[in-house]
Amino acid sequence: MTLKLEIWKNQNELYNRAVEIISEQLMSGAKTFGLATGGTMIPLYKNLRNSKLDFSHCQSVNLDEYVGVSKDHPESYYTFMRSHLFDAKPFKVTNIPDGVAEDIQKESKAYENLLKSLTVDLQILGVGENGHIGFNEPGTAFTSETHVVELTTSTREANARFFQSIEEVPKLAITMGISSILRAECILLLAIGEKKRPAIEALLKGKITEDIPVTSILQHSNVILLTDLSIEEEGT
Repeated sequence: MTLKLEIWKNQNELYNRAVEIISEQLMSGAKTFGLATGGTMIPLYKNLRNSKLDFSHCQSVNLDEYVGVSKDHPESYYTFMRSHLFDAKPFKVTNIPDGVAEDIQKESKAYENLLKSLTVDLQILGVGENGHIGFNEPGTAFTSETHVVELTTSTREANARFFQSIEEVPKLAITMGISSILRAECILLLAIGEKKRPAIEALLKGKITEDIPVTSILQHSNVILLTDLSIEEEGT
């Protein structure tokens, strides 16, 4: 396991560093990027939109999508990616699970087969307050592949700010599995704000446990963690 920890007190500098890492990946020949959604990613994608980076020859694969939410829904991750990144920085090919596929289980398998046909050069990740990555909640097997997941109450509450009420937040999602995520050549993890402290402290203690999904990345050989938390690295 190789985890490179970078602590940035200034969030703007942290996001600038993230863009720098993505730029370095592009210059080294990266063509396939795993992308995430959520509040942590909004400043990152803003900086990418304002950059000179060109993704027109690249392919993207998104971590997840809500089940039962159509592409044109204002809170679909398809809409999120278009408005925050793709409209300004188009990729040659973009891939996001279809949350309204007629057969959701079949869609999950098809998405996993797509992932297996690719080499993701850089996977960008955020982390949930309970340590989830993608929508892989505590207790998810590290061997999991792309699957349909029932969202926990805490995750739905965290996402309720994007909807009119928590009742509107979907209860199911399609997500890359943990093993799907770990196949990436490099992982860039962004952890912003005090609410993420428990998950990051658990990660840096070095104990790998399915109770805290983010600790799965300790099995990976190339991880960069950018955080604004004043925290000491332990056991890594």
